[in-house]
Amino acid sequence: MSWTVALPEVVLAVGTMLLLMVGAFRGNQGTTLVAMLAVALLVVVLGLSVFGESGLAFGGLFVENGFTKFVKVLLLIGSMVAIVMAMDFCRREGMHRFEYPILMLTATLGMMLMVPADDFIALYMGVELRSTEAGLKYFVLGALSSGMLLYGCSLIYGFSGYTNYILVAQVLTSEGGVSLGVAAGIVFVVAGLAFKISAVPFHMWAPDVYEGAPTPITAFFAVAPKIAAMAMVIRVLYGPFGNMVDVWQQVIVFISLASMILGAFAAVAQTNIKRLMAYSSIGHVGYALVGVVAGC
Repeated sequence: MSWTVALPEVVLAVGTMLLLMVGAFRGNQGTTLVAMLAVALLVVVLGLSVFGESGLAFGGLFVENGFTKFVKVLLLIGSMVAIVMAMDFCRREGMHRFEYPILMLTATLGMMLMVPADDFIALYMGVELRSTEAGLKYFVLGALSSGMLLYGCSLIYGFSGYTNYILVAQVLTSEGGVSLGVAAGIVFVVAGLAFKISAVPFHMWAPDVYEGAPTPITAFFAVAPKIAAMAMVIRVLYGPFGNMVDVWQQVIVFISLASMILGAFAAVAQTNIKRLMAYSSIGHVGYALVGVVAGC
């Protein structure tokens, strides 16, 4: 166990704070500089993620392996593209502010913490850090989903005695069955995660947020957060609950079918390109969940 396993996240967090200080001292005149440094920081973090060591960090709260590295590479590339795309757009629309790349880095840090989380506490910390990327509608509805996620985690902790994925799986397997409390906890956790990936019936925030956000932000919403959230769903379902497919499979099947159907039919009637992207993204989430079910 070594904190150097989490070196990419540490470097990104420290670099983000330093860039925030640069922006605070230079003001909006330093927006271009902050954006360029942000891209350079993401390139450095990308190199650290690819060539960094694997293993456990922070007492088993985080785990680094080939899967997490692959997802992090996709996240970092998506974030870099989003920052570069947004510079000209923000300048044309009079939104050239140094806070934009800082918020992008913060959202990226939250997603990078979500992916290697191997403990429900670490998972919740990553989810809440990522929540700073959205607007008021996301915040209001996100409070409900975060409450459901945290309540589900508390039920699982109460009936298993652990929050670590591996230890939870060992306890639940040794019991030889799933208690009603654990089953309820799994349902609440799945519901909270479904909101984060904008899956039906927890999709109501996506069209409004996509439509109200600037175009580069909408593009960012449609790519990077979805990758991180789907990786998080896979790790949660196949980590502590890998031997309880019968408990969550039916829920995932329903969410998958509902997302594909709504995404396909609702997108046909859209005249706004951003709302079209939102419903298309919901449909893609449904197809991705099919792969999750097929893997079990």
